[in-house]
Amino acid sequence: MFVISVAAQLSGLHAQTLRSYDRLGLVSPGRTPAGGRRYSLRDIALLREVQRLSQEEGVNLAGIKRIIDLENEVDALRAKVQELAEEVAAAHVAAEQAAAQIHASYRRDLVPVRQETALVVWKPNRRT
Repeated sequence: MFVISVAAQLSGLHAQTLRSYDRLGLVSPGRTPAGGRRYSLRDIALLREVQRLSQEEGVNLAGIKRIIDLENEVDALRAKVQELAEEVAAAHVAAEQAAAQIHASYRRDLVPVRQETALVVWKPNRRT
């Protein structure tokens, strides 16, 4: 975690710019109990990306905020997809285990059959 002056140096931005970005919701650094901003390495990378989008791509701050929000939404959706995929895989394993138990129970229920052959002849009564 970095104080605002160090974060400004690492990101190549002015400390006042970091405060503005915080107010706009572009970057949300952690806070100390006294309210001081503390920037993580992820925050620094995000600040650099904001600067790149602004200077190199010509995107305005509202556009950058929208891009960041969409990227966060995509990340959240990817995490949800991964979570659901793991749940489906676990359910599949559970279903296979349940099926195996059912099939195993069939084997215990089998009754031996005598190996005899018999011939039955059926002759219906004729009504005259």
